[in-house]
Amino acid sequence: MMSSCNSSVISYPSLEGVVVLSLATEMVTNYSRIVTPVYYPNHDGLQVENASFCNVTVSYTHQQQGDCVSVETWLPVQGWNGRLQAAGGSGLGPGRFDMSYGNMAGAVAEGYATTSTDAGIANPLDPYSWVLESPGKLDEVLVRHWGGDILNDMAVIAKSVIHDFYGRPPDYSYFNGCSQGGRQGFELAQNHPTAYNGIAASAPAIHWAQWAPAMFWPQMLMNTMGEYPHGCELDFLTTLAVRECDGLDGVVDGIISNPKSCSFDPFVYVGTTFTCQPERRLMELSSTAATIARASWEGPTDSDGNFIWYGLNHGTDLSSDFTGTGIAATVCNNGVCKGNPIPLAYQWIQLFVEKDPNYDYTVLTREDYDEIMRRSGAEYDSIVGSGNPDLTEFYKAGGKMMTYHGLYDQVIPIQATEKYYDDIGKFVPEVQSFYRFYEVPGLAHCFGNGQPTTVFDALRAWVENGTVPGSLPTILTDAYGRNNNRILCPYPEIAVYVKECGDPADAACFTCAAAT
Repeated sequence: MMSSCNSSVISYPSLEGVVVLSLATEMVTNYSRIVTPVYYPNHDGLQVENASFCNVTVSYTHQQQGDCVSVETWLPVQGWNGRLQAAGGSGLGPGRFDMSYGNMAGAVAEGYATTSTDAGIANPLDPYSWVLESPGKLDEVLVRHWGGDILNDMAVIAKSVIHDFYGRPPDYSYFNGCSQGGRQGFELAQNHPTAYNGIAASAPAIHWAQWAPAMFWPQMLMNTMGEYPHGCELDFLTTLAVRECDGLDGVVDGIISNPKSCSFDPFVYVGTTFTCQPERRLMELSSTAATIARASWEGPTDSDGNFIWYGLNHGTDLSSDFTGTGIAATVCNNGVCKGNPIPLAYQWIQLFVEKDPNYDYTVLTREDYDEIMRRSGAEYDSIVGSGNPDLTEFYKAGGKMMTYHGLYDQVIPIQATEKYYDDIGKFVPEVQSFYRFYEVPGLAHCFGNGQPTTVFDALRAWVENGTVPGSLPTILTDAYGRNNNRILCPYPEIAVYVKECGDPADAACFTCAAAT
């Protein structure tokens, strides 16, 4: 197959309204990389050793748009399994950067042809370099590409390259991603229902125009109050919430597996003395900490107290002390704290909503925030919302989709994914016949404790063999450091502990049942 890695063998793909600018081939040999599940969502990690593949990069432009989009496809020289597995993006990156390359490396090591697109964005990790043409003027072409209007191009190009390289099309085509990649998967199912036979789309960043600025909610409140709790105060409240609500799921393991049953009130503990471990001193819990914790759990409301968006579950990392990302994070020096917002949250406000890279997000009033949330949805729902629950065409095309989402997701509230699933049934009552969604206790955003690693294998068996996914296995490390074999159940069912069985570390002691 090495001789096929040649631009004279692989023809220019044909897409309507597109001009191919170049097609470059490169034979890659002795490629090695450690791929953890962080980079390869829906799969287990693996070691890539001495892989050989043909790298085909197709660059093209849409007529009268002045863009240059590149799609990169890796083709195993030996052992191709006859399938395509496309790789989704992460954060503001649509693809063709390190996270996507890790995804592609895992795929090619397992025998898949794999592909990724940059959506025409040269430096996806620096949104200040591409979102705006100039202050006040959005680069609408790139923003719409980033939103997903080029995702079908990637599928068409990859399949064309595969056909020319191997002499036949892929038997099955799949898409794999989490977060931004999860949103891209939903976008494909909604708007390009025949692009892929199966889509693994986890912790999906759907309703982007709502959750992105919603991440700034506790930061805005702290700024308007002029008060910033210590991170250890939020951690203390999280510990108390877990202590109160842990056993409500039937197992005391230091993890809240049934967060809907948790009604923890942080204000009960205001004035309580505790040890702030990072600062190695006793501290009295402040009312500010209780206010910010409750706001983070309940989610944004407008100035009149009306619901805007969902909050995070109790047990989630609010301070960033455990996961490195927290919507209520602060930085404290010599006892003085200030807000430490997630970059994507303020970048969304600055660049996408205000269209001013120098916009001072620290002086937002409550009324300003209301207006930002309103404008964000009005302007971007049609571009990057990916929240249309009408999957009728995907269902009719025979597509299958699977999703996992952590109950401790500290970035994207899981309630939005739950609502999306529930709304699908309004259009396709037989939702479980083509879509399965799994909620994961203890799991933060996309990866970490409890991350399921058999989702993609289950998807492939469903697509190719008709094997309907039931419960999935997972390993959950409890608060005491013990690994527990557990099961994940297709939503709306949850894993229920059978007390008579005896051992909560044994997956056989759990069964799937309706939530009560």
